[in-house]
Amino acid sequence: MYKKEVYISVDIETAGPIVGEHSMLTIGACLVYSPDVEFTIMLQPISDKAIQEALDVSGITLEQAMKMGTNPKDAMSQFEDWIIKNLPKDSRPIFVGLNAPFDWSFINFYFLKYLDRNPFGISAIDIKALFMGATKCSWYDTKSSSIDKYVHPTLKGDHNALHDAKYQAELFRLVYSIK
Repeated sequence: MYKKEVYISVDIETAGPIVGEHSMLTIGACLVYSPDVEFTIMLQPISDKAIQEALDVSGITLEQAMKMGTNPKDAMSQFEDWIIKNLPKDSRPIFVGLNAPFDWSFINFYFLKYLDRNPFGISAIDIKALFMGATKCSWYDTKSSSIDKYVHPTLKGDHNALHDAKYQAELFRLVYSIK
């Protein structure tokens, strides 16, 4: 049975690139076609392992996240509740991201580890791959700066997970409309 698809732009910031070893520190999400419907949360770290470059990107320290963050189980429960609350009847959430394999892998791990389920299922839409298919460009030309030059978004990414989710939502809408 066909279900209506609800595209949700998701961005995360982490303490490093290894799922399960490095912590997901923040989640930002919004509905792609209603970006003012938004979700954001900071999570407490799951380990003390971090790569300084990753922390520098977001400007979040492990100490800040431990003090100000929500424990991961509660954070993922709140995220799932937000997703469900914003899904019309007989619809399903579709994860959308810029470099979706990275972000989805952390989201998937945390959902499965803490809730034993992932409301997004086993797949995601990657804006970079969508852009490559729409324009027939090289993978190198799928950097956000290259996509920006092509579609001219009004928003910019700044490594704040919610801001980046909204920026990605705009990129998705613009790339998806390429004829």
